[in-house]
Amino acid sequence: MKNLLIDTDPGMDDALAIILALKSRELRTRAVTAATGNLTSDRTAANALRVLDLLDRGDIPVGQGPLLPLDGDYPVDPFSHGSDGLAESHFPVSTRTVDPRPAPQLIVDTVNAHAGDICIAALAPLTNIALALDIDPHLPEKVTDLVIIGGSYGLTPYAWSQATGDNAVSEWNIFVDPEAAHRVFRAGFNLVAVGLDIATHPRINFRDGDLDRLRRAQTPEAALATRVVDYVKGRGYQSYCSLIDSVAVAALIDPTLIECVEVRCDVERRGELTRGMTVVERRAHHGRDDLPVIRTVSGLDFDRFLDLVTTVLSDPRT
Repeated sequence: MKNLLIDTDPGMDDALAIILALKSRELRTRAVTAATGNLTSDRTAANALRVLDLLDRGDIPVGQGPLLPLDGDYPVDPFSHGSDGLAESHFPVSTRTVDPRPAPQLIVDTVNAHAGDICIAALAPLTNIALALDIDPHLPEKVTDLVIIGGSYGLTPYAWSQATGDNAVSEWNIFVDPEAAHRVFRAGFNLVAVGLDIATHPRINFRDGDLDRLRRAQTPEAALATRVVDYVKGRGYQSYCSLIDSVAVAALIDPTLIECVEVRCDVERRGELTRGMTVVERRAHHGRDDLPVIRTVSGLDFDRFLDLVTTVLSDPRT
């Protein structure tokens, strides 16, 4: 089993991704850290505790990150996850409290406890990861894989048509804290980025048979999944919105699900129309060679991905 740390901002799709990780036989979740993204970090930490309670996993510590991104500017998300951030599920407030360590310190401590044998699924803006690098600049050498949900790389039309930041070329997680993403991209992690190109592809939508199976299942996590799907579809969106973050977790469960390409890329931090844009250098001549090289997901076995998610969410065993 792979040791895993989840950095997240629940959020509906985050909640299902956390559940996928917790129920996976391939991953052992050691800690969850909460960032400001879909909601402020006090609320995302509270939701992370609620999701862990749903699966009776009080053994997993939850750390809260700062309330604001590195530049101090928290934008308003045009996409709503509901008044509670969990598709109006209104789960009880957890009786647990967050870990006394701030999220960046919990990241450093957890990675150092499993150095060389731990991966990170970063499902949120990268604020906590960037601050953890300030504490321990050698973090990238100790993490086997960092898989992020972030950016758009021009590999499919959905890189732009499904833009989730507050401009036509950005993705929400990068848009919220472009400075943090810039630092993380340059830090030397074995980094794989799941961009909008794949994460919002229409073939990620639940198939009718998947939804029928989830509705028949007698598990609270399957009930949550169908509630989320009903919520997003009721607001005019497609069901892929419930599964974006699960792509990163699935890639760690089974790396054969994805195909990747290397790109030379950095993050625009200041542009009025391009804040948070992941700018890919593609020029045949006179291109910049000082941009970091990362891997981005260029292909996904959609059917196997949906089979995995549906099976795990429907399985009564935890």
